[in-house]
Amino acid sequence: MKTIDEMLHLDLLTHEQHLQISHWIDAADSPEAILQMPALLWQAVERASQTMGVNEDLQRPPALDAGGLAFG
Repeated sequence: MKTIDEMLHLDLLTHEQHLQISHWIDAADSPEAILQMPALLWQAVERASQTMGVNEDLQRPPALDAGGLAFG
């Protein structure tokens, strides 16, 4: 939900899209149910995700110095 809230804040989703997506996610009882979201809502999420670079973030390898911690 944090991601779609950020999409709304960045004006990448309309208030109506945000509301509909939030309701769909809240009502879903499984990941499979979320995947049944109507195509127009998925398209809005996909466009916003592309703009935010969400896919690139998920594919980036984790930093070995995460949080400034030194491993050794």
